[in-house]
Amino acid sequence: MRALAVVRIALGVLLLVDLALRSRNLTAFYTDAGVLPRALLVESYPLAGASLYARSGEPWAVAALFLLAAVAAVALAAGYRTRVAAAVSFVLLASLQARNPFVLNAGDTLFWQLLGVGLLCPLGARWSVDAVRNARSTTARNPDARRFAGPRSALLLTVVLVVYVSNAVVKLRGEAWPAGEAVGTVFRLTYLHGPLGGLVPESPALLTAATYGWLALLLASPLLVAATGRVRTALAGALVAAHLSMAPALQIGVFPLVSATALVAFFPPPVWDRIEAAAAPAIERCRSTAERGLAPAVGATAAARPGLNALPARATRGRVLDAVAAVLLVALLAWTATGLGLVDAPEPVAAVSDPAESDWDMFAPEPPSTDARVLATATTADGDRIDALYGDAVAADRPPSDARGYPTARWRKHVSLLATADAERVDATLAHLCDRATRPGGAASSVTLSVVEFAPDTRRAVDRRDLGARRCR
Repeated sequence: MRALAVVRIALGVLLLVDLALRSRNLTAFYTDAGVLPRALLVESYPLAGASLYARSGEPWAVAALFLLAAVAAVALAAGYRTRVAAAVSFVLLASLQARNPFVLNAGDTLFWQLLGVGLLCPLGARWSVDAVRNARSTTARNPDARRFAGPRSALLLTVVLVVYVSNAVVKLRGEAWPAGEAVGTVFRLTYLHGPLGGLVPESPALLTAATYGWLALLLASPLLVAATGRVRTALAGALVAAHLSMAPALQIGVFPLVSATALVAFFPPPVWDRIEAAAAPAIERCRSTAERGLAPAVGATAAARPGLNALPARATRGRVLDAVAAVLLVALLAWTATGLGLVDAPEPVAAVSDPAESDWDMFAPEPPSTDARVLATATTADGDRIDALYGDAVAADRPPSDARGYPTARWRKHVSLLATADAERVDATLAHLCDRATRPGGAASSVTLSVVEFAPDTRRAVDRRDLGARRCR
């Protein structure tokens, strides 16, 4: 239960972080003035029209939903009306992701899956406002309720394990990972560099060790459920440390933080015993403060509680949730086996989707071999040339060597998919860049967008793909 409490708190904080990061490009990615107006969204994904964020294309409406999502995230982190907060957070997160599927990565997929499974789990049973409000909680009446086991916990752990096992299998099917070259290749790609990415030592021995070390952790990941005690603790801790080291080194969005959150569920009770003992004074102060603040509500809840008569209903709800989790667990395992090619997809499934198109093939079977940067050049009415993404002046005859990294991981994902996008999506992006490049001193008269590929070793341009050009209004 304590692991679930930490997962709940981390999910709430992550929702706030995700909203904060997305808000930097709120207009660009989630409004009709951005790169994907609602008409184009529904054209590409008809079901995405059901997204709450697709109800309006105005920035103020999207900002209002962001604010609502932030309130729900705070409630989830605090454990206040936990099931309601988790349900609202899940609906809003799924809606936000559906509003623009072209800027998502594997971290986003794992994020909604964790939050969805969390709806089936007692996230608010410990270290929460709900636990204080319910003074005579299930945990207090039944010490065995401090442990959470069954189909729901199995589903939570399996969702995480599938990521590592699938990625390990796909990596072993390539050449770069077994040869110890993959991590070195990844860190030579400057477009993936995070704030500290350029500080990674260019030591072949170190990078080779990192490649084999990460591959070994992936291959050992089944021990997260097969092992107990110190072995499980050490493996989960090593994976958490590896993911957290990715956050400042690579520009891959919230993936490292979501993965670290998912691994919290694997730490065994002795770890939480020590943490609880060390933090006991702070926990008691928080509990006392909450009890004083919620004293009237706690008293009313205790007076109105039906007591033992509610236990059969609670047990029935638990059995229903276990049944749902069991079905989802079987479906998840079957989908994973099909995606890895271990079994053939049934005809009805193959007709509507391809399980082999997995989100868990990060840098696998081979990492990209060429670096990439973007040229977004706008010409203003008075002849000035500016970078349409960054807003600063550029050379009149802008060479490929002046190409720059992407502002965010989501911009990189969006631009990388434009190479295979239809003309309408490319034109919508160019129209947004026209607006983005407009300055108080003069509007943009035209804009061009290109991707320049470089050889990682020589830093010489090897290819330039012109994605499109447009005359601005």
